[in-house]
Amino acid sequence: MSSGGPDFERMWAELAPVGRSARSGGYFRQPWTAAETELRGWFAEQARDRGLVLDEDPFGNLVAWWRPADADPARPAVLTGSHLDSVLDGGAYDGPLGVASAFCAVDLLRERGIRARRPLAIAAFAEEEGSRFGRACLGSRLAAGAAAWTDVRDLTDRDGVRLGDLLPGGPAEPWLAGIGCYLELHVEQGRALVDHDAPIGVAAGIWPHGRWRFDLQGRADHAGTTRMEDRADPMLTYAMTALAANKQARLAGQRATFGRVEVAPNGTNAVPGRVRAWLDARADSADELAAMVAAIETQARARADRDGTRVEVTAESVSDAVAFDEPLARRVVGLVAGEDPGTARRIPVLPTQAGHDAGILQAAGIPSAMLFVRNPTGVSHAPEEFAPMADCLAGVEALADTLAGLLQ
Repeated sequence: MSSGGPDFERMWAELAPVGRSARSGGYFRQPWTAAETELRGWFAEQARDRGLVLDEDPFGNLVAWWRPADADPARPAVLTGSHLDSVLDGGAYDGPLGVASAFCAVDLLRERGIRARRPLAIAAFAEEEGSRFGRACLGSRLAAGAAAWTDVRDLTDRDGVRLGDLLPGGPAEPWLAGIGCYLELHVEQGRALVDHDAPIGVAAGIWPHGRWRFDLQGRADHAGTTRMEDRADPMLTYAMTALAANKQARLAGQRATFGRVEVAPNGTNAVPGRVRAWLDARADSADELAAMVAAIETQARARADRDGTRVEVTAESVSDAVAFDEPLARRVVGLVAGEDPGTARRIPVLPTQAGHDAGILQAAGIPSAMLFVRNPTGVSHAPEEFAPMADCLAGVEALADTLAGLLQ
C-alpha cells in the first residue's frame, strides 16, 4: 500500500477528538468556536508541513497552494477540499473527510512523481453547514460573489454574536478567478452506494433546496386559568404546520423538515405567545419545491385562522438545482474507473439532495464535480455517520488518480 494509507489514518486520529461530545459522541464544530478554530490551526499545520502556501480570505476561507516547479502559474489551478465545520451534534466525516483526503492526495501525487502542469489548491470553506449564522455555504457564496458581504455582515448567532465582529469582510481579492475546476470528495449522505455495492461514486447534480422561517404569533397566557376556547396558541398552528410539511413531502416524494424551533416565553405553565420554526425543504425540481412550500404555507395560514394566530413566512436562503459539469464528471468517472476495460471499476453516478460548496462554485461558472465515499449507515448530520477506513483510503486513491489526470 502507498503511504497515503498510514498518513490518512494518522491525520484522522488527530481530527477525531476535536469538538466531540463525551455524552452523544457527536461533533460541535461551529464556525469560529474553539473546536473549529483548532481545526483551522490543524489545516495551517498540514499546509506548512508540506511546504504549501497558506492564504485566508476576508470571509474565513482557508486555501493552501501547491505550485510545483513544472506548473505553469498562468494556467487556471485545480481546486479541491471541502469544509471543517459541522452541524450541531453532527458526524465526523461530513466535511473533514474531503480536507484530510486532499492533503493525502498531494502526498500521493508527490510520491508518484506526478509532473503537475498547473497549480493545485486545497480549500477549507467557512460556515458550510450554516449551523451558526443560518446561511449554508456562506464562505463559498461570499468568495464566489453569490452573496454580498453587506447583506450578511449583520447576521447574528443564537447568542447575539454578529458575523461582522468575527470577520473583516470585503472587499476581497477574487482568488476563485484563478480556478479552472473544483473537485470535492465527500462522505455520501445516504445509502445509494450501499445499494450499488460500490465504495466510490460521482455526483450528477444537487436538488434545489432552501430554508424558510415561519413566525407564528399568538397570545401568551396562563396554562391553567385560560380556557381552551379562549386561547390564541401558536404552538397548535406550528404542530399542524409540521404535520402538513410531512404530508406534502410524502405525497410528492420530496423532502420537508422542521428541525429547529424557538418558543417564547418557553414556560411549562404558560401558553406560548410566539413560535419561530425553520423549514428545510428539498425537491427534484424547482417547480416541485415551490409547489410544496406553497402548499405547506397555505395549510399553515388556514390553521392560523382557526387558532386566532398570525403566520409570516420568510425565505432565508433558496438554492436552485445544480447540474455538475458533465464533461468534467465523465472525465472523473474515467480517471477513477481506469482505462483498461478488463479491470475498470463501475462508478455509479448519483444525484444528491444535500447542498455543497461544489454546487455554489458550479453555479458561479467554475466546472465542478464531486466524489462520494460509501456510508454504510446511510446516516448523516448525526453521530452515526460513518465510512469504513478501507473506503476512506479508496477515496484518497480515487481523488489522487483524478487530480493526477487534471493536473497533467
